[in-house]
Amino acid sequence: MKKSTLSRLLKACITTGALLTIAACSSSGDNGSLIETEAKYPTGADRDGSTKSIYDKAPSIFGDGGLSIGGDKKQDNEDGASGIGVNSFLWRASLDTVSFMPLASADPFGGVILTDWYTPDASKGERFKVNVFIMGRQLRSDGVRVRVFRQLYSGGTWRDAAASDATARQLEDTILTRARQLRVAQLD
Repeated sequence: MKKSTLSRLLKACITTGALLTIAACSSSGDNGSLIETEAKYPTGADRDGSTKSIYDKAPSIFGDGGLSIGGDKKQDNEDGASGIGVNSFLWRASLDTVSFMPLASADPFGGVILTDWYTPDASKGERFKVNVFIMGRQLRSDGVRVRVFRQLYSGGTWRDAAASDATARQLEDTILTRARQLRVAQLD
Protein backbone atom coordinates (compact mmCIF):
# COMPACT_ATOMS: atom_id res chain seq x y z
CA MET A 1 0.00 0.00 0.00
CA LYS A 2 0.98 3.49 -0.53
CA LYS A 3 1.81 5.78 2.35
CA SER A 4 -1.13 8.14 1.62
CA THR A 5 -3.62 5.23 1.53
CA LEU A 6 -2.28 3.89 4.82
CA SER A 7 -2.51 7.35 6.33
CA ARG A 8 -6.14 7.79 5.21
CA LEU A 9 -7.07 4.33 6.52
CA LEU A 10 -5.48 5.13 9.90
CA LYS A 11 -7.35 8.47 10.11
CA ALA A 12 -10.62 6.75 9.26
CA CYS A 13 -10.09 4.14 11.99
CA ILE A 14 -9.27 6.80 14.58
CA THR A 15 -12.30 8.90 13.59
CA THR A 16 -14.62 5.88 13.67
CA GLY A 17 -13.27 4.83 17.06
CA ALA A 18 -13.75 8.33 18.46
CA LEU A 19 -17.32 8.52 17.13
CA LEU A 20 -18.19 5.10 18.59
CA THR A 21 -16.75 6.14 21.97
CA ILE A 22 -18.75 9.36 22.00
CA ALA A 23 -21.93 7.53 20.94
CA ALA A 24 -21.46 4.92 23.67
CA CYS A 25 -20.98 7.56 26.36
CA SER A 26 -23.87 9.78 25.38
CA SER A 27 -27.37 9.20 26.66
CA SER A 28 -30.47 9.87 24.66
CA GLY A 29 -32.38 10.83 27.80
CA ASP A 30 -35.18 8.32 27.31
CA ASN A 31 -35.86 5.22 29.33
CA GLY A 32 -34.81 2.99 26.43
CA SER A 33 -31.14 3.62 27.21
CA LEU A 34 -29.03 0.52 27.73
CA ILE A 35 -26.83 2.11 30.40
CA GLU A 36 -28.32 3.41 33.65
CA THR A 37 -26.69 6.71 34.48
CA GLU A 38 -28.00 6.95 38.04
CA ALA A 39 -27.71 4.18 40.60
CA LYS A 40 -30.88 2.89 42.19
CA TYR A 41 -30.41 1.75 45.77
CA PRO A 42 -32.55 -0.98 47.30
CA THR A 43 -35.20 0.04 49.75
CA GLY A 44 -36.59 -1.78 52.73
CA ALA A 45 -39.83 -1.51 54.63
CA ASP A 46 -39.92 -0.21 58.20
CA ARG A 47 -42.10 -1.78 60.86
CA ASP A 48 -44.73 0.88 60.25
CA GLY A 49 -44.92 -0.07 56.57
CA SER A 50 -43.18 2.99 55.16
CA THR A 51 -40.40 2.43 52.72
CA LYS A 52 -37.04 4.12 52.85
CA SER A 53 -33.59 3.54 51.54
CA ILE A 54 -31.57 1.12 53.60
CA TYR A 55 -28.60 3.45 53.04
CA ASP A 56 -30.20 6.51 54.64
CA LYS A 57 -28.27 5.84 57.83
CA ALA A 58 -25.71 3.13 57.43
CA PRO A 59 -24.68 1.34 60.63
CA SER A 60 -21.15 1.92 61.86
CA ILE A 61 -18.81 -0.30 63.79
CA PHE A 62 -17.81 2.85 65.72
CA GLY A 63 -21.33 3.57 67.00
CA ASP A 64 -23.87 6.26 66.16
CA GLY A 65 -21.41 9.16 66.10
CA GLY A 66 -18.79 7.36 64.01
CA LEU A 67 -15.10 7.51 64.76
CA SER A 68 -14.12 10.68 66.58
CA ILE A 69 -10.48 11.40 67.20
CA GLY A 70 -10.23 13.95 69.95
CA GLY A 71 -13.78 13.81 71.31
CA ASP A 72 -17.25 14.99 70.46
CA LYS A 73 -17.91 18.34 68.80
CA LYS A 74 -19.71 19.51 71.93
CA GLN A 75 -16.70 18.69 74.03
CA ASP A 76 -14.37 20.36 71.54
CA ASN A 77 -16.22 23.66 71.80
CA GLU A 78 -16.96 23.70 75.51
CA ASP A 79 -13.92 22.12 77.09
CA GLY A 80 -11.19 23.08 74.67
CA ALA A 81 -10.44 19.51 73.61
CA SER A 82 -9.33 19.18 70.04
CA GLY A 83 -7.35 16.71 67.99
CA ILE A 84 -4.87 16.36 70.83
CA GLY A 85 -5.48 13.98 73.70
CA VAL A 86 -5.76 16.62 76.43
CA ASN A 87 -7.38 20.02 76.99
CA SER A 88 -6.04 22.34 74.29
CA PHE A 89 -6.18 25.45 76.49
CA LEU A 90 -4.08 23.80 79.20
CA TRP A 91 -1.71 22.43 76.57
CA ARG A 92 -1.09 25.81 74.92
CA ALA A 93 -0.88 27.58 78.28
CA SER A 94 1.69 25.06 79.50
CA LEU A 95 3.82 25.55 76.40
CA ASP A 96 3.55 29.32 76.76
CA THR A 97 4.53 29.19 80.43
CA VAL A 98 7.63 27.03 80.01
CA SER A 99 8.67 28.50 76.66
CA PHE A 100 11.72 30.18 78.21
CA MET A 101 13.17 26.73 78.99
CA PRO A 102 14.54 24.32 76.37
CA LEU A 103 12.05 21.53 75.64
CA ALA A 104 13.29 17.95 75.89
CA SER A 105 9.95 16.34 74.96
CA ALA A 106 6.35 17.34 74.31
CA ASP A 107 3.58 14.75 73.89
CA PRO A 108 0.21 16.36 73.08
CA PHE A 109 -1.65 13.03 73.16
CA GLY A 110 -0.35 12.01 76.57
CA GLY A 111 -0.27 15.55 77.92
CA VAL A 112 3.36 15.50 79.03
CA ILE A 113 5.88 18.32 78.62
CA LEU A 114 9.45 17.72 79.77
CA THR A 115 12.01 20.49 79.76
CA ASP A 116 15.75 20.22 79.72
CA TRP A 117 17.90 21.80 82.41
CA TYR A 118 17.72 25.58 82.51
CA THR A 119 20.17 27.89 84.29
CA PRO A 120 18.83 31.38 85.05
CA ASP A 121 21.13 34.28 84.25
CA ALA A 122 20.92 35.52 87.86
CA SER A 123 22.28 32.32 89.43
CA LYS A 124 24.91 30.37 87.51
CA GLY A 125 25.38 27.72 90.22
CA GLU A 126 21.76 26.60 90.11
CA ARG A 127 19.63 24.95 87.41
CA PHE A 128 16.03 23.79 87.09
CA LYS A 129 14.07 21.22 85.15
CA VAL A 130 10.25 21.13 84.87
CA ASN A 131 7.84 18.33 84.05
CA VAL A 132 4.25 19.35 83.23
CA PHE A 133 1.44 16.78 83.24
CA ILE A 134 -1.99 17.69 81.88
CA MET A 135 -4.41 15.37 83.62
CA GLY A 136 -7.48 15.40 81.41
CA ARG A 137 -9.64 16.88 78.72
CA GLN A 138 -11.41 19.46 80.88
CA LEU A 139 -10.26 22.90 81.95
CA ARG A 140 -10.21 22.40 85.72
CA SER A 141 -8.01 23.63 88.52
CA ASP A 142 -6.72 20.09 89.15
CA GLY A 143 -6.14 19.48 85.44
CA VAL A 144 -2.42 20.26 85.51
CA ARG A 145 0.46 19.02 87.69
CA VAL A 146 3.96 20.47 87.71
CA ARG A 147 7.11 18.87 89.07
CA VAL A 148 10.17 21.07 89.53
CA PHE A 149 13.67 19.64 89.88
CA ARG A 150 16.61 21.67 91.13
CA GLN A 151 20.34 21.07 91.12
CA LEU A 152 23.25 23.03 92.64
CA TYR A 153 26.75 23.13 91.23
CA SER A 154 29.41 22.32 93.82
CA GLY A 155 32.73 20.54 93.71
CA GLY A 156 32.70 20.37 89.91
CA THR A 157 29.44 18.39 89.66
CA TRP A 158 25.73 19.02 89.73
CA ARG A 159 24.01 17.70 92.85
CA ASP A 160 20.30 17.31 93.45
CA ALA A 161 18.71 19.80 95.82
CA ALA A 162 15.18 20.22 97.13
CA ALA A 163 12.92 22.40 95.05
CA SER A 164 10.29 24.51 96.71
CA ASP A 165 6.71 23.22 96.48
CA ALA A 166 5.67 26.85 96.15
CA THR A 167 7.52 27.06 92.81
CA ALA A 168 5.51 24.15 91.41
CA ARG A 169 2.23 25.65 92.69
CA GLN A 170 3.14 29.04 91.22
CA LEU A 171 3.80 27.46 87.81
CA GLU A 172 0.47 25.58 88.01
CA ASP A 173 -1.35 28.82 88.84
CA THR A 174 0.37 30.61 85.96
CA ILE A 175 -0.63 27.84 83.54
CA LEU A 176 -4.25 27.88 84.75
CA THR A 177 -4.45 31.68 84.47
CA ARG A 178 -3.07 31.58 80.93
CA ALA A 179 -5.49 28.76 79.98
CA ARG A 180 -8.44 30.85 81.21
CA GLN A 181 -7.17 33.82 79.19
CA LEU A 182 -6.96 31.66 76.07
CA ARG A 183 -10.49 30.34 76.61
CA VAL A 184 -11.94 33.82 77.14
CA ALA A 185 -10.09 35.07 74.04
CA GLN A 186 -11.66 32.28 72.00
CA LEU A 187 -15.15 33.16 73.21
CA ASP A 188 -14.81 36.78 72.05
